[in-house]
Amino acid sequence: MWKKQQNKLYRKFTFKDFSEAFAFMTRVALAAEKAEHHPEWTNVYNKVEIWLNTHDAGDIVTDKDKQLAKAIDAIFKSDKK
Repeated sequence: MWKKQQNKLYRKFTFKDFSEAFAFMTRVALAAEKAEHHPEWTNVYNKVEIWLNTHDAGDIVTDKDKQLAKAIDAIFKSDKK
């Protein structure tokens, strides 16, 4: 579940291992590049944390962030099948 914190959308994802986390990040990177909207994120072993906001709109949450969050959720859901 995405949470709005400090003008950013935030979500933490947990995977079985590093390989699954990295594969998820690769798919998210492709979706972000296609949307021309890039996340701030970290990865430590099987955890990926993502923060979304729109820098050129004054570092606030916009529809671009909400759309990318939905795309990321879809990627995560498809990974869990």
